Amino acid sequence: MDDFDSIANFAAALGIGLWVGLERERRKGQGKDRSFAGLRTFTITSLLGYVSMLLGGELLLAITLLGVTVLAAIAYFKARSQDPGLTTEIALLLVLVLGGLCSIDPALAIAFGVVLSLLLTYRQGLHHFVRTQLSEREVRDGLILATAALVIMPLVPDRFIGPFAAINLRTVWTLTVLIMAVGAAGHVAMRLLGTRNGLAITGIASGFASSAATIAVMGSRARKEPALMLPASTAAILSSLATLVQMSLVLAAVSLPTLELMWLPLSLGFATTLVYALIFIYLGRNTESSPADDVGGAFSIKLALLVAVSIAGISMMSAALLAWFGQGGVFIATVLGGFADTHAPSASVASLVAAGQLPVASAVLPILAAMSSNACTKCLVAWTSGGTMFSRHVIPGQILLLCALWGGAFIQR
Repeated sequence: MDDFDSIANFAAALGIGLWVGLERERRKGQGKDRSFAGLRTFTITSLLGYVSMLLGGELLLAITLLGVTVLAAIAYFKARSQDPGLTTEIALLLVLVLGGLCSIDPALAIAFGVVLSLLLTYRQGLHHFVRTQLSEREVRDGLILATAALVIMPLVPDRFIGPFAAINLRTVWTLTVLIMAVGAAGHVAMRLLGTRNGLAITGIASGFASSAATIAVMGSRARKEPALMLPASTAAILSSLATLVQMSLVLAAVSLPTLELMWLPLSLGFATTLVYALIFIYLGRNTESSPADDVGGAFSIKLALLVAVSIAGISMMSAALLAWFGQGGVFIATVLGGFADTHAPSASVASLVAAGQLPVASAVLPILAAMSSNACTKCLVAWTSGGTMFSRHVIPGQILLLCALWGGAFIQR
């Protein structure tokens, strides 16, 4: 290790101790009831971990950690009547370990130090959110998402199986987790912004779950409350932005080469839809929109599993049609699947590319065909749910989106 690295690692250990110590110093209190550790204690502890790691490696660091643990325990039992928590004591031990980590990987140690500081700084807000804002259903959904991503996903085999070797269980499950995660992100946006920004945020957030369903809900609301025609139409248009974003994430998760061929159509479609939505936002700027009544759970498990099963089924059907009728069979399968959902047939086409059964250049046309048939479904839903005026707002947006998608594909080709 050269002198520059030594200075940088020392500075990292010093910075972690100072940063965490500053936060603890502000909260330690005054007089005899103050906490035992503040700016000086945390800074010295971090440097102690760094020096211990340099002189004796992991063994000396472990011995030092044991000694600091004993001192922290004594301090805790002496002052537990005033401070029943263990936050400061545990933070002190972590700072010692992070100081030692600075001699090996200072960047990682700094990252952990920043996270620790954030948790300490915003602990009251986190306590308030968990106790008063977070519902039992949201906690359940968070545990389900964590289990699906961190426990089940590593156990799912990453190989193509089944008839025609068309199904990759890892890919299917990755998309399932992705749909749940995107739904959770939209839910968080609703919790933070929905009551202030009204139907527009609702349209984007719920569009990640189902754009067609969002259009149906907004159309029904516009029919019942004509005063909300423009905000509801805007929300319906913005739901297509969520579809394009989710489509990009799906293609990135399944086949990056397919996304590379689709980036221009998707980008033009996104830009066109956004400009069209901004026109309605401007026209409805003086309309008072209503907030969402109840955002429900973080995501729909049934929807995620339904999409996963659809992806597996359409992938198998596409592979069979590919084997029996060539690339024309894949086109037929994606068009039919697109009437129900865009992502499943598109993901199945990308899966065929990833499996080496379909050339990447042949994936663009079926994906655009699926998006076109899905746009027809959205137009029908807009007309049946919202009536003539609502459909006059939404259908031109779908037509412009399709023109941008096909035009982008033509330009890129």
